[in-house]
Parts: sequence; C-alpha cells; structure tokens
Amino acid sequence: MGNLKNFLKSGHLPTLLSSFLYFDISFMIWVMVGATSTFIVQDFGLTPAEKGLMVGIPVLGGSLLRIPMGLLADRFGGKRMGMIGMLLTILPLTWGWLFGNSLTEVQAFGFLLGIAGASFAVALPLASRWYPPEHQGLAMGIAGAGNSGTVLATLFAPRIAQSIGWHGVFGFALIPLIIAFIIFTIFAKDSPNAPKPQKLSQYFGIVKIKETWIFSFFYSLSFGGFVGLTSYLGIFFVDQYGISKVMAGDFVTITVFAGSFIRPIGGYIADRLGGINLLIRLFGLAAAVLCIIGFLPSLYVTLPLFIIAMLIFGIANGAIFQVIPTRFPREVGILTGFVGAAGGLGGFFLPNILGTFKGMTGSYALGFWWIGATYIAALLITVWLQHAWKNSNVKGTKSRMPAM
Repeated sequence: MGNLKNFLKSGHLPTLLSSFLYFDISFMIWVMVGATSTFIVQDFGLTPAEKGLMVGIPVLGGSLLRIPMGLLADRFGGKRMGMIGMLLTILPLTWGWLFGNSLTEVQAFGFLLGIAGASFAVALPLASRWYPPEHQGLAMGIAGAGNSGTVLATLFAPRIAQSIGWHGVFGFALIPLIIAFIIFTIFAKDSPNAPKPQKLSQYFGIVKIKETWIFSFFYSLSFGGFVGLTSYLGIFFVDQYGISKVMAGDFVTITVFAGSFIRPIGGYIADRLGGINLLIRLFGLAAAVLCIIGFLPSLYVTLPLFIIAMLIFGIANGAIFQVIPTRFPREVGILTGFVGAAGGLGGFFLPNILGTFKGMTGSYALGFWWIGATYIAALLITVWLQHAWKNSNVKGTKSRMPAM
C-alpha cells in the first residue's frame, strides 16, 4: 500500500490516465480490420494467405510509423503529437466508413490505421517521464494497458457489423476517438523533466547497441504475439471450428481481456524481480503452450490455452518496458518507437505465418509449432544475455541495464 501511495504522489495522474485513454481508443481502432475480418472475408472471398495479409497490414503500418512518431514526440512534445495522431486517424476511419469497396482499398486504409497503432510511441513516453525509475514499470504498465482497446474492438465490432455492416463499424469508431481527443487535449501535459531534443545522430546511435536489437526481437514475440493473435484469432476460430462470427469475436475478447489487463502487473513484478529473470520463465512457458496448441485440440481446450498464452504475452510486455526507460531515459521516445516497431513487425508476420501454413498444408499445426520454436530461440538468447550481464558486473564493468 505504501508503494502505491508513493506512486500516486510521484507523478502526474491526469497525464497517465489521459495517455491510457489515448492509447486505448487508438489501439481499438488499430485492430478494427482484424475485429471485422470475418465479415470482410465474406464480402471478398479470400484465400488463407490473403486473410493473413489483410489483417497483418494495419499492424505493419503501425510498425513502420512508430519510429517517426517516437522521434517527433521527443522533439516536439508528446501531447502535440498525440493530438496530431488522433486528427490524422480520422482520415482512414472515414475512408473505411464511406468507401472500402475492394480488397485493395481495405489494405490501403488498413495501412493508414497504423497511425493509431503508432500512438504507442507517444503515449508511453508522455506518461513515463513524470515518474521516477522505481515506478517506471507500473507507470509504463498502466499506460501500456491501453492495449485493452482490443477488448472494445473484438467485443463490439462484430455485433455492430452484424447489425449495420462492417463499413459502419469504422464510422461508429469516430465517436470515441473524438471524445478521447477532447479529454487528452484538456488533461494531458508534457513533463518538465522531458529531455531536450538531441541530434538525429544521437538518437540513431541506439542501433549500435546490441540490447536494442535483442529487446526488439523479444518484443516482436510478446507484443507481436498479442496483436497478431488478436487480429487473426477470429478467422482461426471460424475456419477451424466453424462457429459463428459473433461467437468467434466473443472468444477473442476473452483472450484479449486476459492479455491486456495483466500488463501493469507484469511491469510491477518486473520492478520487484527484474525483467530478465521474468522473461526467462515467460518465454519457456510460451513455447510450451504454443506447441500444445499446434496439436489443435477441441475448442474448449484450445480457448484456455490461448488465454494462458495471452497472459504470458501481457506480462512479458510489461517486463520488457520496465527496462527501457531506465536504460535509455533520454531516448525513451525513439527507443519505444524502435522496439515498438519490432513488436508491430511480429504482429504482421504471425497471421501471415499461420495463413501461409494453412494454405500450404491445410492445417494450422505447423504454423503454431514454428512460432513456438521461435520462443525457444528467445529463451536461449535470454539465458545467454543474463549470463553476459553477470560476467560484465563481475569484471567491474558498469552495466547500462537496470538491476536484475
């Protein structure tokens, strides 16, 4: 209780909650194509590979836009870039609402929905810069729990699509976006502790640090696993088990709910135990769960397994972003964008892997086993990295990483 009181006193709660709301609504919009995918597929009659590509493109758009959004937020302020991002998001929503009459159009406005996905690189630094290092994990976890916007998308989008068509879902999303814009504009505030803008060469110097690439890989698995499954599970449940579109959306909502709200707890646990120790356990569990899913058991066995997988991904997301603001306090915006971009790439590849293997073999089994094997590789890298850090500390080299 004492730690919570200190946390509430140490930062700026209106900015933290405004950042959460901005990220939450933006994330809801970002995954809207995936949430309505079963209805879009019905209109265009897509192959398994085309389905995977369609739901992956918005994730790819968010991935590519996160780096410039993070850079601009560092240089011009998170509040200003958050407001601009929400205004720009109106454009693809309007496109999807009034037009979107071909697969090419869906792919085009889906890519532009990546602007909403790029909110990650703005909302998290804006909130985290108000808090000291000992509370970074919880602050980043609360702001990052905005990925719970996926719950809103998967719960309501199929029902709205069934009533007024999938185009109407994109028009309806304009309402919460405008509300979030007003609240964010009134209550969000840039921290006086935000670092002064640096030269571009200093920002991009992070690519020379091996941990940048390692944590980008880790996040491509944890966040990529979360958003990739969020976008594709509706299609998977309908294809594999033949259930209704609305029921598939409800099952996705259950799994997404688990992964979304566990993220702050992941940050809190990482504050206490250390992110690297936590990740070792999580990657091992993820590999085991995904390999079991690959056997494609009955729906009521598979659903709890997906819930467990999403819990693992959510905790891992919080653990990874417990490390970043402590290690890179001056470049947190661009690094958040860089690592976040890798997470988006993971979310793009996952549905494409599942769709491709489904098209090639007629089964999703090899797709899940392939992804599970990648988590085994991440586990081995994490163990190696922990060993390298310990050796570095023993030799007296100053570590740039937070204490494990």
